[in-house]
Amino acid sequence: MNTITEQIQNCADAKNAAFAAKLIPNIPPETVLGCRTPDLRKLAAALGTESDAVQAFLHTLPHRFFDENQLHAFLLCRIRSFPDCLAGVKAFLPYIDNWATCDQLSPPAFRRNAELLLPDIQEWLGSAHIYTVRFGIGMLMQHFLDARFRPEYPEWVAAVQSEEYYIQMEQAWYFATALAKQPDAALPYLTERRLSPTVHQKTIRKCIESRRIPDETKTFLRTMK
Repeated sequence: MNTITEQIQNCADAKNAAFAAKLIPNIPPETVLGCRTPDLRKLAAALGTESDAVQAFLHTLPHRFFDENQLHAFLLCRIRSFPDCLAGVKAFLPYIDNWATCDQLSPPAFRRNAELLLPDIQEWLGSAHIYTVRFGIGMLMQHFLDARFRPEYPEWVAAVQSEEYYIQMEQAWYFATALAKQPDAALPYLTERRLSPTVHQKTIRKCIESRRIPDETKTFLRTMK
């Protein structure tokens, strides 16, 4: 049987690689094989999570290829045990080097046990690693803007001070989503300018582009650019 990396290489698509590499310009283009997401998800389903080969793959970090990181994320998403999944995610986060892999990592096991994530989310938000911070914001956005919402959670996101583009964009995405789901709690962050100038502007732009924000709110937000 081919190794897992060889199976990934069998999915390579040079044309798609050139396109994908433009979307993640901070990593070397030669590390992008161009595997399509449905193919990697299918491979993750076929591999499962229990075999020695998969366990060896998950414990061999860093990977060489972007596509290996993508498969790694999809494999972690298939781990049903919350403690095992969390351990795998925490081991992997320091090696994530791009927004795409970071955003693909959304384990169902976390949805079922979201409250248990809060101490780790706070730790992730204070990390010096760009994509660990982005992941922490993403977890608050995915799991804590509906029934689990508490007013202190946007405070956590607003407290992140960073000049990193991929963190600022995630903060803006968070507050645009919060404005759609928790408008009374989220709007003061814009009206009172509690965000950094850059995140403030990016949030307004995302809100204006969103289909979930009412037109009258968009009109009001345009006055705060």
